[in-house]
Amino acid sequence: MSERRVRVYDDKAELATAVAARFVKRIAETLAEKDEANVVLTGGTMGEAVLAAVASSKAAAKVDWSRVTFWWGDERYLPSGDPERNETQSRRALLDGLALPAERIKALPALGEHASIQEAAEAYAAELAAAAPAGAAHPVFDLTFLGVGPDGHVASLFPDHEAVRDRDHVVLAETASPKPPPARLTLTLPVINSSERVWLVLAGADKAGALGLALADANPADVPAAGVRGRQRTVFFVDREAAAEVPENLLTRERFWTAAHEVPSF
Repeated sequence: MSERRVRVYDDKAELATAVAARFVKRIAETLAEKDEANVVLTGGTMGEAVLAAVASSKAAAKVDWSRVTFWWGDERYLPSGDPERNETQSRRALLDGLALPAERIKALPALGEHASIQEAAEAYAAELAAAAPAGAAHPVFDLTFLGVGPDGHVASLFPDHEAVRDRDHVVLAETASPKPPPARLTLTLPVINSSERVWLVLAGADKAGALGLALADANPADVPAAGVRGRQRTVFFVDREAAAEVPENLLTRERFWTAAHEVPSF
């Protein structure tokens, strides 16, 4: 049965450092159990901050990163190397310093690599299928990172957009994003929820409303973050500003955990 947890940290710096430490530990544990791991990355300020903290971690040097394949949950459909692309941010923060084999970095297509954004979505879906176990449409994701927008969006699944309701595709082209740029590629919610663990990392007072609604089990069509459920565990890693508006009835040991609480290994 999937479990949901919330962990609260004092500020963004402590949040990034703590998530990075848990990430390194989780990957080390995964690689001790099987030959390789599949990780889905996100972008944004906190996504990049976590990866930068991993890069500066002494424990990270002990991980065999060559056995980890990195994917992305969504991407801005911009030219390769554009500073706004999640891939560019992830490479700058961590991946370029790991000297990984090229086949371990599975970036979403960039503008100009395919005739259309729809073909780009199909190409990434095909790449996922090629790395999947027999009969599956995508690999088993050991860990998926997500950011959460002030409107509750995750990846490029936005409130009241058709993409958040899609159950038939692995990758979709979003051409009318309410935040720039309008053209994006995204995994669908069922694919995200197929991950063994999903970690949502969010900070700042502007995320407080979205967090409260997600934990209150709002309609995922209205608050996509509320529809996120990892197969084993879903964890919201937040700072105190983001946790400020969580409804009082959710501030219980069963549903809400702070950094001071002793919790099982992630």
